[in-house]
Amino acid sequence: MLQAEIEALFDTPPSSYTEAHFALFHRFKDSLNAGAIRSAEPDAGSPTGWRVNAWVKKGVLLGFRLGAVVDMSVDKTRQPFFDKATYPVKTFTAASGVRIVPGGSSIRDGCFIGKGVTCMPPMYVNVGAFVDDGTMVDSHALVGSCAQIGKNCHISAAAQIGGVLEPVGAMPVILEDNVLVGGNCGVYEGTIVKRGAVLGTGTILNRSTPIYDLVKGEVIRPTDEQPLVVPEDAVVVAGSRAVTSGKGKEWGISLYTPVIVKYRDAKTGTKIQLEDLLR
Repeated sequence: MLQAEIEALFDTPPSSYTEAHFALFHRFKDSLNAGAIRSAEPDAGSPTGWRVNAWVKKGVLLGFRLGAVVDMSVDKTRQPFFDKATYPVKTFTAASGVRIVPGGSSIRDGCFIGKGVTCMPPMYVNVGAFVDDGTMVDSHALVGSCAQIGKNCHISAAAQIGGVLEPVGAMPVILEDNVLVGGNCGVYEGTIVKRGAVLGTGTILNRSTPIYDLVKGEVIRPTDEQPLVVPEDAVVVAGSRAVTSGKGKEWGISLYTPVIVKYRDAKTGTKIQLEDLLR
């Protein structure tokens, strides 16, 4: 019922919005906050293991149509803050079980933040995102609109987990459970990072960067139908490959590429278990 109402209101905008329309949106946003609906969810029948819920993205976009820009400033002189009335900051209490360390973090309303999530300042989580239990979002990290983050992940300092809100049918960025994202990484354009994978410092993943798997001797590329998918337990680092023709070859130029150098094992786990002490 909620899906049908949201799609009808999004696809056929009225000349003006009524109290009933706002009530519908708030029901939708409550479901986002509770994690009852998601912009993408696991699907064992899909080649990637995930499916997009385009109607949820429509609901998020609907909130921008409905909302007027209002003054949300706590202190108009020292910290002016103007945004859509439909998307204030998310409300938490101690019972939420979320650790938000003081220092300038911001979490927008309309996203799910699970129990035991740690937010180190300053970090930002945008509307439509889903951050599951036990994950750490470190300083200066971004979780973009509709990004899906699994359980017990670590998104290290200055990492950017891009969001994909439009087009509504596009897969958002997804990190499955137990993924470690190193500092200054960037994951964009609907990339899916499978369970247990590790992204070394400075790794960039998008649809323009095929991954070279040195262990299996394969090149992993996105297609028109499927996003870039990092295999389960892969350890990916920033690498380069030589340009083999033209001026690039003549000048000795190499281009950036992510490289799988190994698959996660007990030794890898020992090196990264320090994060558990910070939760």
